[in-house]
Amino acid sequence: MAAEFIKLYPENPEEDKIRHIVEVLRDGGLIIYPTDTVYGLGCDIFNSKALDRLKLIKGIKGKHLNLSFICYDLSQLSEYARHVDTPTFKLMKKCLPGPYTFILESSSKVPKILNVKKKTIGIRVPDNNIPREIVRILDNPIITTSIHDDDAIVDYTTDPSLIYDEFENRVDIIIDGGYGHNQPSTVIDCTTDFPEVVREGMGDITPYL
Repeated sequence: MAAEFIKLYPENPEEDKIRHIVEVLRDGGLIIYPTDTVYGLGCDIFNSKALDRLKLIKGIKGKHLNLSFICYDLSQLSEYARHVDTPTFKLMKKCLPGPYTFILESSSKVPKILNVKKKTIGIRVPDNNIPREIVRILDNPIITTSIHDDDAIVDYTTDPSLIYDEFENRVDIIIDGGYGHNQPSTVIDCTTDFPEVVREGMGDITPYL
């Protein structure tokens, strides 16, 4: 069955459409959605069958799982991160919502959710109302991974209609939130003594350090 193609506007995503998307996620659906960087592929963190489908699409074998959680804000951080010191929390508060992924030590809950021995977790709060409203109404994070283009020159597909052509038979919903960016989030590792940028992306962390 072909995926639904749902148009949403980041400025004011329609709640009835968001609630429908949330129901699909709760039923084990996979969605492709816009963020403040590239388009993402995601599912409900508590649905193991959906996670298996996501891993199959991405070609992730066994325990090799480098996925991030998209959160509405930092209020649930302690559920998924083991210990966030005050400087790290202040840094995240300054940067988020924004085009950053923060790598933190995972709480004991994360390996149980993902069924892998994960010592770290990536946390995203994108500056885009579509994924944030989805996780707000879902009331827990969604797992996210970037949509990569097969083109060697263009790393990420930015056109929702082209994403639909490629993924319509592999996911349940594709959200058209306008053209995406062709640059991923900046990844900051906060598990060391001092935050370290491990991937340069859209976000410039320098002003916040």
